[in-house]
This record gives sequence, C-alpha cells and structure tokens, in this order.
Amino acid sequence: MKVIKIAVFLSVLAVFTGCNQVKKSEDYTLKGYVFGTSYKITYLDSDKNYQNSLDSLFFLINKSTSTYIPTSDISKINDGDATVIVDAIFSEVFKKSKKIFKETNGYFDPTVGNLVNAYGFGPKKEKIDLTDEEIKVQMQFVGLDNVTLDDGKIVKKYPEIYLDFNSIAKGFAIDIVARFFDAKKIENYLIEIGGEIRAKGTKENQKPWLIKVVDPVNASENEGFKTINLSDKSMATSGNYRKFRISENGKKYVHTINPKTGYATESNLLSASVISSSDCGDVDAYATAFMAMGLEKAKEFLEQHPDLMVIFLYVNLDGEIKEYTTYK
Repeated sequence: MKVIKIAVFLSVLAVFTGCNQVKKSEDYTLKGYVFGTSYKITYLDSDKNYQNSLDSLFFLINKSTSTYIPTSDISKINDGDATVIVDAIFSEVFKKSKKIFKETNGYFDPTVGNLVNAYGFGPKKEKIDLTDEEIKVQMQFVGLDNVTLDDGKIVKKYPEIYLDFNSIAKGFAIDIVARFFDAKKIENYLIEIGGEIRAKGTKENQKPWLIKVVDPVNASENEGFKTINLSDKSMATSGNYRKFRISENGKKYVHTINPKTGYATESNLLSASVISSSDCGDVDAYATAFMAMGLEKAKEFLEQHPDLMVIFLYVNLDGEIKEYTTYK
C-alpha cells in the first residue's frame, strides 16, 4: 500500500510541477552559413530556439533551387531531365522571376546561367574569355520567355537553356523564414542572409531595426555611409565591387551579366540598394536588374514603380562617385 501511495503522490507532484514550469520567452540570435554565404537571424520574445526548423527550410530551398547541388531539382532540369515535378518553392521562385522578367523588359533574366558559368561566377567556374561570336551563340539560349511551367514540369524551348535563380534565391529564402516566424506569431525579427535583409516590428526597447548601407569605396572596411530604418521592410543590394575577376589580359569581368547583350561588363552603377515593403525576393531581383540597366534606365523604371525606394552609387562622366536616392 505504501508503494502505491508514494507512486500516486509522485504522479500528482509531477503534474503540478509541470503546470508551474512555464518556459520563459527569450530573444534569439542565430548565426551560420548557407547558400555559400553567412546569415544572422534575430527574433524576439519567443519560447523556442528554431535553429532545427530553419535548417530544414534551408535544406528544402537548396534541394529545389541550388545549382551548386548536382541532385537538386534545378540541376536535374539544367541537365535535361524533363520528368522533374517541381515543388512549391521552385514554382513560386519561377513565377516571381517571370513577373519581374516582364516588368523589367528582360533585364532580370535567370536564363543567363550558361554565361554566368562561362565567365566564372557559377558552379562550373569555367572562366572563359568569350569572343563576340561565342557570346552570340550563347545568347540564343537567353530569354525566360523560352521557358514555361506546365503541369508541374519545366518546359524549355531549347535544351541548352540553363536556369540560375541565385539572383533571387537569397531574398526568397528570407521570405520563407519570415513566413515561418509569422506563422509562429513572432512579431519582431530581422533576417539577414548574405547582405539581403527583411525586418518586422522593432528590436528591444521598441527601437526600429536600423542598418547601414556599405560604401563600395570602403567596402573592405565595411564602413556604412547611410543609416536605413528597415522595420516592416525588405532591402537588397547588388554591386560589382566585390564579385569580379580580372583575366590574364587585364580585362575585368563582373558577376552581373547583362541579359540584353551577354557581356559581363560594368554599367555606370557601382551598387544598387532597393528598399520596399514587398517581399525580399522581389527587391533582390530588382537590384540585379538595375545593375544591368544602368542609372538612366533604372530611373525611368522607378518613375513607374514609386513603391520602390533606392540608393544608387554611380560613376559620372568625370569619373566621380555620386549618389542617387529616392529613399526618404
């Protein structure tokens, strides 16, 4: 009888102890590496560390859209596998890309993948100094209007077309994390992956999420020249001051490929930062498009899209670095 009474007592004690153990909410900062770059994710007032959940999300995004993973869906499609049924991640990235491809009149185009590889900025790292004729041949396979999504399968007009979503993928991954936090009722967070950022609410003490835009002249020192309030906004920056290579003959190739010409040469823009309340994937793609457009065409585009705020650093005719901004 004593044994039974003790067992009952311990069971009751465990119930009451469990009821009294309410896990305290904490602020979390998670850091790591994904998609070939670093990330830092801060979220406030949560009762759980979601590192494992985020790792799972990153795995799914890579499995769907990473050209650096041979077994990913996009790699299989690029290798000619027409049987791949794409998932919701691939489908949304593709549809977003189509939308921005049309809006920018083709200045954002994920079908420049063959050229990205040839110039040495993709997974194949070929580093070929393409001739004008070779570029002309490759340009036959550039144009997202030559690719469709039909019953869950990607259909390419030419089998040689190589899709590369790297210019939208980081921003889109941030959006996926933001949706996850929203579903968990987390009201305040800042998500940064490889320099692209999305923030919601405020940080501690009700202060806004503030970041600094990097000055490309002092990029190696990471010195900021302008402070931006990113609460409830997304921001992406594209620039050629870090990702470029110099060939043996001294020619400079930048990672922003102009999908209109096929050349990896600089426009007069050094960097393009885009800020908006829209998805980070969108501003990521717009920033890439603006770098290819150059200053004047980008300004014309912005007249029709007042919802986008920008900070452009460009080189004027006298070789001086100037700023053009619509950020207020």
